[in-house]
Amino acid sequence: MAEHQSIANGSLKTYDDHVPEIKFTKLFINGEFVDSVKGRTFETIDPRNGQVTARVAEGDAEEVDLAVKAARQAFDHGPWPRMPGYQRGRIMSKFADLIEENIDELAALDTINGGKLFSFGKAIEIPHAATLLRYYAGAADKIHGEVLKMSQELHGYTLWEPVGVVGHIIPWNAPTAMFMMKVAPAMAAGCTTVVKPAEQTPLSALFYAHLAKKAGVPDGVINVITGFGPTAGAAISSHMDIDMVSFTGSTEVGRIVMQAAATSNLKQVSLELGGKSPLMIFDDADLDTATDLALTGILFNKGEMCVAGSRVYVQEGIYEEFEKKLVAKAKAWSVGDPFDLNARQGPQVDKKQFEKILSYIERGKREGATLLTGGERLGTVGYYIQPTIFTNVKEDNVIVKDEIFGPVMSLMKFKTVEEAIKRANDTTYGLAAGILTKNIDVANTVTRSVRAGIIWINCYFAFDNDCPYGGYKMSGFGRDFGLDALHKYLHVKSVVTPLYNSPWL
Repeated sequence: MAEHQSIANGSLKTYDDHVPEIKFTKLFINGEFVDSVKGRTFETIDPRNGQVTARVAEGDAEEVDLAVKAARQAFDHGPWPRMPGYQRGRIMSKFADLIEENIDELAALDTINGGKLFSFGKAIEIPHAATLLRYYAGAADKIHGEVLKMSQELHGYTLWEPVGVVGHIIPWNAPTAMFMMKVAPAMAAGCTTVVKPAEQTPLSALFYAHLAKKAGVPDGVINVITGFGPTAGAAISSHMDIDMVSFTGSTEVGRIVMQAAATSNLKQVSLELGGKSPLMIFDDADLDTATDLALTGILFNKGEMCVAGSRVYVQEGIYEEFEKKLVAKAKAWSVGDPFDLNARQGPQVDKKQFEKILSYIERGKREGATLLTGGERLGTVGYYIQPTIFTNVKEDNVIVKDEIFGPVMSLMKFKTVEEAIKRANDTTYGLAAGILTKNIDVANTVTRSVRAGIIWINCYFAFDNDCPYGGYKMSGFGRDFGLDALHKYLHVKSVVTPLYNSPWL
């Protein structure tokens, strides 16, 4: 244990200097913070210590219905979809300014709610939320159709129109990023929204609702219902007056969302689901770069990433040396309180996820995989797990097949390009993949052969506002980021009128 972090009295050292006051714990409906109809609340837990940080209002079908009515009124009769795009953009830019004025507090909320590194939130994730808002603010006045060249005496053109009321159900692993990935393009399109953050991480979503109101976003455009998936999430998926639902989470729940959408009003659905992403490292790759990317690919955000590089395939010519370097770096990886600026990995989000990961580690041992490092809880307080690497695993092992969503890597050896492609595709998922090689021909062949929504060549986690992101196969459909995300919140309407006595067609 000591190789990862020093422990005193069975506990990791804690840093509470940045723990914020919890200001918003009520539902946000029609521009106001309100209690749930029946006054119910639930606890949010600090994963650093397992202690209660706040009690948050618990919404379910009744509160979702109130939020949908507010969103419907705002869409059908309010100013948001009717104001010029540049005006929506100005308000969104003001929203972004307010985020930047509150970076520390927002980053701290995601730390005490989700165990995310405070340093990363402050330096990257929260500022990125502001830049993403500005990206879509800049697109809000550039939504236009096209004039069609009809084959008859007709004049035709298309209009892009906002879908309407959108329900967003977002996960707990990246509360801020997911909130903005969903809400920002929908706002730019002129839609109104009902957002259900994960019950584990509701606090920053409520703070963003407060900032949106302060920025001048009209009442009813953003509504936030904190609650549980089987109640509030189910009510959003099946609501007859929601026009579209966008969900990020597990494939299992994605099926439920899609079924509810189909059996209600056949609402449009966008799903970003699980992943079991392969990282393929070829003989010509630089070993130091490769080991760094492989380790970051599985340990960033404590492995709680749908695109985590949990299956690492290394060509046999460099495998032995790669394994040795990788294990040494993993043992030096610093796990600790996410407020500690030296920590590179915080606690798992909650006790349930913590225990799930540990059970997968035990399953890997029972199936005969070799544990190279890690595999244990770190400390006795909080939900910390050592960086864990297995080798001698088989493609049909559970730790290779299932999305673990934790700091657990399966390390495997391959011989040929064809073998790497075949094994990379041997999964029901298709979210992301990584390729490390200096050979452009190999990179091109593998890129076009692996069935995944985003391929990173000689890099990993290379997200960008302008780069669409989404899955193949059971990793879902629909895209976040880029103009593709904006377009999914828009309908195409074709308009045709006859032409009389036109001198040309």
